[in-house]
Amino acid sequence: MKNILLNLRFYLLCLGLSLSSCSDEGVAQPAKQTGHLAKGADVSWITEMEASGVQFYNTGGTSVDGMKLVQSLGVDAVRLRVWVNPQKGWSNKDDVLVKARRAKHLGMRILIDFHYSDTWADPGQQSKPAAWVNLSFDELKMAVAEHSTSVLQLLKDNGISPEWVQVGNETGNGMLWEDGKASVNMANYAALNNAGYDAVKTVFPDSKVIVHLQNGQDNSLFRWLFDGLKNNGGKWDVVGMSLYPSPENWKEYNTSIVANMNDMISRYQKEVMICEVGMSWDQEEIAELWLRELFEAANRIPDNKVLGIFYWEPLAYGGWNGYTLGAFDNNGRPTKIWNAFK
Repeated sequence: MKNILLNLRFYLLCLGLSLSSCSDEGVAQPAKQTGHLAKGADVSWITEMEASGVQFYNTGGTSVDGMKLVQSLGVDAVRLRVWVNPQKGWSNKDDVLVKARRAKHLGMRILIDFHYSDTWADPGQQSKPAAWVNLSFDELKMAVAEHSTSVLQLLKDNGISPEWVQVGNETGNGMLWEDGKASVNMANYAALNNAGYDAVKTVFPDSKVIVHLQNGQDNSLFRWLFDGLKNNGGKWDVVGMSLYPSPENWKEYNTSIVANMNDMISRYQKEVMICEVGMSWDQEEIAELWLRELFEAANRIPDNKVLGIFYWEPLAYGGWNGYTLGAFDNNGRPTKIWNAFK
């Protein structure tokens, strides 16, 4: 029954496309545009917003599919979070598959973001999924590996290959607290991280694995965490960062994150991804200037070592879930921030 409902849901999402464009068989997909700076958007809320009746509009006021709309505004990659067993189902693996299939059919690059929680994992909370609370540490490592493998194998079985996979979300103090709290036991965090890393490589050997921290402007945090991972055998391919400046300090933040990116590249010989950025939607002129300069600065770093920049939930508007850092106005139309993507 679950598969029937999922297929029906996907069919409804595909209305308006040709039948062939909704098939996985015999369809020539657009070539994946690797090798350049990804211009990304986290659109994890899109199916939940659509189900609640939220619509998205182009600058002319016409209602448009949200994922197609951000693509038309310059986005070529999407980021999708994964929760283990969320209460309402959104961002579980079946919901992620629906969104990933839509992205694939648009020829978009995909970043999968594992939270290893039933809810938000961020600097303030890295709560274990309810089903994992009483596991031993060895069992916890196995759960990370099994969950990662299950989600990624589902994508693979549907012909979807993510270009990048995050093992944890904003893990500046580790994940799966208390066992994996980096400030308490860095070795435990490294072991949990490696369980996820190895699972990714087993299913998708060519996908790049990201370890993602908050506060991309804070070099000392990044040195502490990545030195700790390195000293404990931690594995990663890409250093991931978040950046949320204010209209008053964005120049300082841009300067600091560029310095941090250069340091990560030279210190660890790794690539860098800015996995999350955002600024208040009603500061659109400043936000456009800030993001335009950030893109330009990232492009100036040699050898294409910065892989991309992803705006966090730009489709959110009208106070959706209390979030005000989207890139649409209160009428659901694009703000000037999108000029930076072009």
